[in-house]
Amino acid sequence: MNKIYLKLMAVLMVMGMACVSCSEEEPFSTITPDDYPQILDPVFPDWSNGEPAVISQISRDANFKMKLTVTPSDYTEVTWMIDGVEVQKGDTINISLEAGTYRLKVVATTTAGASTSREAQIVVSPLQGEPWSEAVGLERIVATGTTSRLYGTNLSLVKSIKIGDMTADVTASGSSELGDYIEYVVPTDLTDGQYRISLVDVDGNRFGANLLTVTSSSLITGGFEHIAANSEWVMTGLNMDKITSLDVNGTVVTDFLRKNATEIAFTCPAMADGEYLLKGTSSNGQEVKFYAGGELVTEVSFAVVSETILWEGHHYVSWDYEDGNPNKTFSLIPLDAFNSIIAGSTLSIYYSVEPEADYHQIRTTTVAWNDLPGTSVVEFQEDGMLEVVLTQEALDKIKAEGGFLCVGHGYYVDRVSVK
Repeated sequence: MNKIYLKLMAVLMVMGMACVSCSEEEPFSTITPDDYPQILDPVFPDWSNGEPAVISQISRDANFKMKLTVTPSDYTEVTWMIDGVEVQKGDTINISLEAGTYRLKVVATTTAGASTSREAQIVVSPLQGEPWSEAVGLERIVATGTTSRLYGTNLSLVKSIKIGDMTADVTASGSSELGDYIEYVVPTDLTDGQYRISLVDVDGNRFGANLLTVTSSSLITGGFEHIAANSEWVMTGLNMDKITSLDVNGTVVTDFLRKNATEIAFTCPAMADGEYLLKGTSSNGQEVKFYAGGELVTEVSFAVVSETILWEGHHYVSWDYEDGNPNKTFSLIPLDAFNSIIAGSTLSIYYSVEPEADYHQIRTTTVAWNDLPGTSVVEFQEDGMLEVVLTQEALDKIKAEGGFLCVGHGYYVDRVSVK
């Protein structure tokens, strides 16, 4: 009996050793080079309004760092691209960036040639006290040889601007309703394209300032939205002297009252009030471009209206500012403009709200801050239009007291017209 027991124990020990041996074998991998690549980590946020979301927000003195987990890892190479330029290969990146917003793209490619990608934005903030600039309007679209502006903070420290491989010295500085600015001449040797620029101080230190677009195409940026029939139509933009013709809803205009690099003027054809189409051709045969709705397009709609536009722009108003500040009032309609206005005409003031303001009020007054006859403070919460009937009494008051003002708080004047 004991012999049988001992033999049974021996068999069980052999079987146990065999099982241990099996459990210590390396696991069998099912991953192959033909598997489709996947980026497992990090998870890139969804796009918003047609733009990639921000995946990293850091200060200028910190590096951008990230590690990517991909599969099949043994057969996949990761390429990192910033603003369309390859900067790194491998599953990790650790890179220093100047202040600004960057477009990041990571591409995972297998040895079999299959690939997948993700895109996001990197935001690098400047340090306290450093020069900094970002776009406030259309000043980042420029033509070579022209004087252009950059708006920002601590710009008194800036001596020159690095645009690609070229340097432009600061030629002037100042302040406007859009903020502090510096001026420079765009180098004539730059080719069309987008450039990341740097602000350079007297010691040669560089500070990021985002992107600049250089174009040699005719680009109309303002003045095309509406016009009165048979009146002088003035449009502004870049490389306007290269425009050879404008197609005004089928009527081709080649006879211009004046034309230079930044402005073109002609007489609007006789047309009934309504919406029409506008396009044009440049001397090189290319289509004229228009900046409309935040995009560059080759055809825009415009309105023919019977009213006369006295002023158009985007001027902020707040009576909280100190005397002498240009934004304390709106005073941009010349006094002599009222000499040709007939009593009984309607003055239309188009305005938009400043969402951060705690309240919104508008008043129409003379330069002496006396209300125009029949008007008072108007409170509002959304964009709109204020109509003021210019009686003979109102016109006489404007002329006697030095001119016309819009005052109040928390809004922008966008257009003033009369009909």
